[in-house]
Amino acid sequence: MTTFTLYKKLDALPADLKKQAMAYIDELIKKSDNLKKARPMFGALKGKIKLAEDFDEPLDIFKDYM
Repeated sequence: MTTFTLYKKLDALPADLKKQAMAYIDELIKKSDNLKKARPMFGALKGKIKLAEDFDEPLDIFKDYM
């Protein structure tokens, strides 16, 4: 649907229905913004998380079990 088609349909509505349509469109925009914020971008944390050099080394508290 093109913007012009949408505009023609909105223009044909009476004033009270235009207000309802405007409120609905505002809700859709808000929902769309929330969806964009909820999805993290791939690689957004690249370089921000670092593992310790001894990450794979056995822990001292488990020496009795090894």
